[in-house]
Amino acid sequence: MMKLSEMTCEACQADAPQLTDEQLAEGLAQLSDWRCETIDDVQQLHRSFSFDDFAYAFIFVAQVAEIAMEHDHHPRILLEYGKVEVHWWTHKIKGLHQNDLVMAAKTDQLLDANE
Repeated sequence: MMKLSEMTCEACQADAPQLTDEQLAEGLAQLSDWRCETIDDVQQLHRSFSFDDFAYAFIFVAQVAEIAMEHDHHPRILLEYGKVEVHWWTHKIKGLHQNDLVMAAKTDQLLDANE
């Protein structure tokens, strides 16, 4: 598998296949602290990020929003004091696609760039 952070999102159709268990396991092996969870019967990638204060957390959220717009793939983001939760999944297929792994890797890169 190619390095996820170097990949780009592909246009996804409603009939696109969801990730297989094997593809998901391979992808998660490349990611830091992401986990797969099911919410409302939809598999999603989830990670919590900790920050020293609200301002740094807000900056991170803005950066995640910027890459989401750039790739036309949008997560659920929860911002609290010192904490950000990010959920990636593909709305059109109501589950996980390769794009979600790519965006999780790009989210990790943002964190690395801010440290």
